[in-house]
Amino acid sequence: MPLSREIINIQAGQAGNQVGESFWDMLLAEHGLDHSGQYQGSNPMQLQRAGVYFTEVEYAGKTRYIPRSVQVDLEAGVCNKMRSGSMGSLFRPDTFLTAEVGAGNNWAKGYYTEGAELVDSILDIVRKHAEACEALQGFQVVHSLGGGTGAGLGSLLLSKLREEYPDRMLATFSILPSPKVSETVVEPYNALLSLNQLVDNGDLTICIDNEALYDICQGTLKIKSPTFENLNNLISRVMCGVSTSLRFPGQLNGDLRKLGMNLIPFPRLHFLMPSYAPFYDPNASAYEKNSIPELTKALFDRKNLLVACDPRHGRYLTAATIFRGNIPSREAEVSVRDLQTKNSQSFVEWIPDNVSVSLVTVPPVGQAVAATGLSNSTSIQEVFNRTLETFALMYKRRAFLHWYTGEGMDVMEFSEAESNAHDLIAEYQQYQEAAAYDDEDIALEDESVVYEEEQ
Repeated sequence: MPLSREIINIQAGQAGNQVGESFWDMLLAEHGLDHSGQYQGSNPMQLQRAGVYFTEVEYAGKTRYIPRSVQVDLEAGVCNKMRSGSMGSLFRPDTFLTAEVGAGNNWAKGYYTEGAELVDSILDIVRKHAEACEALQGFQVVHSLGGGTGAGLGSLLLSKLREEYPDRMLATFSILPSPKVSETVVEPYNALLSLNQLVDNGDLTICIDNEALYDICQGTLKIKSPTFENLNNLISRVMCGVSTSLRFPGQLNGDLRKLGMNLIPFPRLHFLMPSYAPFYDPNASAYEKNSIPELTKALFDRKNLLVACDPRHGRYLTAATIFRGNIPSREAEVSVRDLQTKNSQSFVEWIPDNVSVSLVTVPPVGQAVAATGLSNSTSIQEVFNRTLETFALMYKRRAFLHWYTGEGMDVMEFSEAESNAHDLIAEYQQYQEAAAYDDEDIALEDESVVYEEEQ
């Protein structure tokens, strides 16, 4: 058996747990496991690296695979629903942690008061999981940035994990609020305060927003009024896609660190835009032809992005493409190279070969081929700008602040979060405008020529 580099999954808050449930459901299907964690599949590759997300347990003469996961929420509703649902017996009972009060969409409650009371018990469970691992590669945190628990408690967890496991990768799947699909008024506050923490404590942040998910459901999948189940299904596909090269033997045995190594040129710029292909209307599946160049093109198409921003307004610093199914490696690499050559102005020229290609032969359940993309593009600043603008409108008038200061929070933290977001946006802008040879470099070269001539 190859060594499984384990990942511990932590899902926080209502959105985090609902997405998490959908993710585990899809993961079970891909590894040929039923809802009680027993193997029903027929492909030996399914179990080869199941240890990345599952712990193997012998019980009553049978082998069961138990998710290495912690479910956290400050109100018990969603976790109780999971416990009583079809996957209730899958998770270890002691990995559900809930409080009674709820965070009431208040970041400060999640970070300073209610969440802080729960955080030590969460870390104890994480420690138990971590000690049972042979070679823990890192953590993945699933949360939304708009509410109180996912944002506040999620941020607190990140900073604690960073303290306790400084050399492990911290990847987050973060659902960003979007003004078109707003749940609460204070979302911009919660999101920006979380962003402030993510910049410093995360290694890889995969950004997803509801606006883009709604657009895919309505525009491409032709679902008139999408439910959260539809949206969560899209997120799960991307989560499974991103982790494919970690879970199945491929030509390149990927892990989170290699992914980060290829995608993150500067430590603060670790916000990635995920894309997936093919998305199509189920009724039209018989008419779909998915050639490799088409899949590649779709990964860089705005319609297939899970973040509502336009990559044409920025430039790609780096990107990773993960192809699944029976795909010849040469064909995948050539189509990626062609796309890059055709759209060379969209990729920065000072990072050569900035699109990596991985191939895994196991396709997703129900599809013959699929591809997932992760791109580090300067256009992500549109998303941060959007949140920053709505944040500034309220913060200027100090609206709703008393709810936060009442939990012991300092107003200065808001100003700090605001200026950190400005800095982040400026940093993206700076690299977007950076040419291969800046004027300064050229000026320096000219000076050295003059100097040589004088000599």
